[in-house]
Amino acid sequence: MNEAHRIQALFTDLYHGHPWLDVTLQDTLSRITPELAAQHPIKDGNTIWEIVNHIIAWREDVLKRVQGEVLQNPTNNYIEKINDPSHEAWQQTLEALETSQKEWLYFLNTFNEADFINEYPVNKLTYYQHIHGVIQHDSYHLGQIVLLAKMVKS
Repeated sequence: MNEAHRIQALFTDLYHGHPWLDVTLQDTLSRITPELAAQHPIKDGNTIWEIVNHIIAWREDVLKRVQGEVLQNPTNNYIEKINDPSHEAWQQTLEALETSQKEWLYFLNTFNEADFINEYPVNKLTYYQHIHGVIQHDSYHLGQIVLLAKMVKS
């Protein structure tokens, strides 16, 4: 198995497989209703829903970076208030997360490993660091989601 496929396995495990940390995005989010996802259990903190949208946006951002696009980071760090807390909107968010997962798996399946050493010109980090950064970012926020899920009222 080559490195890109090993990284692909890490993406899969964290999303819906059997990661070392024993929680996954899909399983955790499948138990959260739109009502719970939109609650603010911490004053001035983010909701689960805002965090999920943040995860999706950063996944999309970094995917564009490692495909050669140079982006300007938004001042809001991809944290936006939820305007439509409906069941349909929550389903669209979960579908967008799944779409980002499929896009990353396809990218890693077709990635030229010689490009791991390419540097993103803005921060001089390699594509390899960016790709692993997405997994680290997802794990970090999954931990937040798990804690927030314990705090929200059903």
